[in-house]
Amino acid sequence: MAGATGIYCLITGATRGLGESLAHAFWDAGANLALVARRRDCLEQLVANLGNRSKQEVITLAADLADLDAADKIVSLVREKFPRLSALVNNAAMQGPIGPLWENDWEEWLKTIRVDLLSPVALCRAVSPWMIEQGGGSIINLSGGGATSPRANFSAYATAKTGLVRFSETIADELRPYNVRVNCIAPGAMNTAMLNQVLERGAAATGQKEYAHAVKVRQRGGASMQRVAQLCLFLVSDAARGISGKLISAVWDPISSLPKHLDELSSSDIYTLRRIVPKDRGKTWGSEQ
Repeated sequence: MAGATGIYCLITGATRGLGESLAHAFWDAGANLALVARRRDCLEQLVANLGNRSKQEVITLAADLADLDAADKIVSLVREKFPRLSALVNNAAMQGPIGPLWENDWEEWLKTIRVDLLSPVALCRAVSPWMIEQGGGSIINLSGGGATSPRANFSAYATAKTGLVRFSETIADELRPYNVRVNCIAPGAMNTAMLNQVLERGAAATGQKEYAHAVKVRQRGGASMQRVAQLCLFLVSDAARGISGKLISAVWDPISSLPKHLDELSSSDIYTLRRIVPKDRGKTWGSEQ
């Protein structure tokens, strides 16, 4: 996968799970990093683990993304330190309440929407003028389970992630004239703290199907975080120019061959949310004409 030398990248949720893998992958590829997480001590430990490189810079920002004012503060601080921003990776997320909607803690439900949807939106809003000024950039929003099909007992998470995908498709069109790309990645089920929450709550709260899937993921090790990182590096590289407004699966989609299909990707609804009508399933009914 292409290197990231000269790239300045902002990554949220950087100290655990996928975020930590992303930080290491971008750092190893030569990128300069602005890393965001809630805990200062975890950020300091991550930086220590990255190791020193004389030609790269890393800055850290401790922030709670449930606070919607955090986005403007983060971007303002990064602008003071970095000459430009090549990429924003909105990775931070929370699982939110598990179980039927009417049994969910309402404050936790709303907090999940703030962290998983409104915070990425706010960060996109804050970095867009900067990227427009500099003549381009790349935004990557991490999607998740429930974005493309119903996910019972995880209504806050699924609602936020679905909204994030459609939001990304929408602003991709708005930012296209300015050479700013916006894409979503579906990382697949990974062996993370979120998976632990599903296993801890059990089938009674999560549903038998969800719980059985979590058990299988735990047994098999989960989706590759390294593959997600490779996809992120690709999407911020020059090789991905022309790819915008897409939801790409790190598990199922042919990452290495995507550059061969730039024309088809840019001119179709491949890798997007869409409405399925009867004729898409070979049915002859469904039209009044």
